[in-house]
Amino acid sequence: MSDTATLIDRYIASRPLPGGAEAPPPVRHVCVVGGGSAGWMTALMLATTAYGSRLKVTLVESPQVGIIGVGEGSTPWLRNFFDVLGIEESEWMPACNATYKSGITFEGWSTKPGFERYFHPFVSMLDNLTMNAFVDNVHARLDGADVPAHPDRFFVSAAIARQARGPRAQENFPFDVWYGYHFDATLLGQFLGKKAVERGVQHLKRHVGEVLRTPQGDIAGLRLDGDETLSADFFVDCSGFASLLIGRALDTPFISYAENLFNDAAIALPTPLSGPIESQTTSTALRHGWAWKIPLTQRHGNGYVYSSAHCSADEAETELRRHLGLLEADVPARHLKMRVGRMSKIWNRNCVAVGLSQGFIEPLEATALLFVQRTAAMLVEALEQGDLGHAAQERFNETMRVRFENTRDYIVAHYKTNSRTDTDYWRENAENMHLSESLQGVLMTWLSRKPLAAGLRAGRFGGGYPIVSWYALLAGMGIFPDASELQPPNAQQARHDLATVDDFVQRSARNFPDHRELLGRIPPRAGDKTLQLYLW
Repeated sequence: MSDTATLIDRYIASRPLPGGAEAPPPVRHVCVVGGGSAGWMTALMLATTAYGSRLKVTLVESPQVGIIGVGEGSTPWLRNFFDVLGIEESEWMPACNATYKSGITFEGWSTKPGFERYFHPFVSMLDNLTMNAFVDNVHARLDGADVPAHPDRFFVSAAIARQARGPRAQENFPFDVWYGYHFDATLLGQFLGKKAVERGVQHLKRHVGEVLRTPQGDIAGLRLDGDETLSADFFVDCSGFASLLIGRALDTPFISYAENLFNDAAIALPTPLSGPIESQTTSTALRHGWAWKIPLTQRHGNGYVYSSAHCSADEAETELRRHLGLLEADVPARHLKMRVGRMSKIWNRNCVAVGLSQGFIEPLEATALLFVQRTAAMLVEALEQGDLGHAAQERFNETMRVRFENTRDYIVAHYKTNSRTDTDYWRENAENMHLSESLQGVLMTWLSRKPLAAGLRAGRFGGGYPIVSWYALLAGMGIFPDASELQPPNAQQARHDLATVDDFVQRSARNFPDHRELLGRIPPRAGDKTLQLYLW
């Protein structure tokens, strides 16, 4: 009997008897295919939180396949990942050249006077004291009153980023600010891999030559180089855009977002670090996409996300080098292709896709690791509950569909509301009518001068992002009546004392240290203040 037949027979024998005579046996062995941040984050969560020592976790990483390693920013949710695993910032951040992230500055997406740039903040407890003034002024300006409504003025994190401060306050200032991180993605994957192996994950540096299937269609195992076979009860596809298991082996259909999001290529190019270390990502609109700038402790990560239908790779690289002042510099650039969209099923048979294999929405809001973290957490929960049936898979896939579409809509909103007219790329984005009903609901409610809160809370539109994010985006892009149409405000519209707001924001920001200084003495997280937010 062949090795393949033996492996398949062993797999079939482990399945439950027909007719529901007995409950399915617990998953004893999970095989993760692919390393990098997605693979190692998933393996680490499985090894640490699923069954502990009762679950065998194997990660197979091909030495023939490189790691993309350019996703260098996160949302604030990454804090929770390290906290749950008991890994201190003072341990992982220096190992990954990591810095803190207070939010994202968008540069040049709007051409409206006074709104050429804006900051998407990560909120804080302190914003409860300025949020009402911001929202009231937004609606007054939507109603035609000439009042300040630019978001940067109202958020402490905007001042922290603008002044190159770190978002962890001094001990005598008992207020927490939500923050994310910047990091070297390759180093992060290596750090997580080391931790995972320390916690019992078996690491096989082997190439997967064939995915073996049962007669029923499930994955039975993998044929590795050297003709060795590896069996497991459950498989996690972290093989990147190759989608080796979920796509190639299980033939899961892919749903493209190309009609919503035009960008399908990127260039990465590092530059030396000089001057203050900012605690923000900067996204600058260029002719056919946007350039990122991410400060690490050793360098700046830079790149250009663009549409290959609007310019060639050579044209994009020239534009990025000109933007960075590197036209004559001999600095190599990495060119990448992106597949933007999602798998129709993230969980298919006995396989869950995590990371780029499940789908990808361009990196404008740094959501890639958030998708990894949330998907892995959902998988852990399903394994712990022992519910791997069809209904559980349907719930899992529906949750992931909603999360992908909500994130897509928020990112599409950036392009739809741009006011640039210098290239076909930006004009076509502004004219794009392939919008979901949810996004149409957000934009129509805003343009009809009605509050977004009720619709967002009721789930009628705009799910997945907090109210403050939608207000920051739409106000920051200057989606208001033209300045020539504005009238002096009445007493009700001008009731907020903005000098008091300015003073409060600036005095609060002074309690946060210089970012470089903070990185030199990262304090322990023990005893952190719990973030209590009442932002509606």
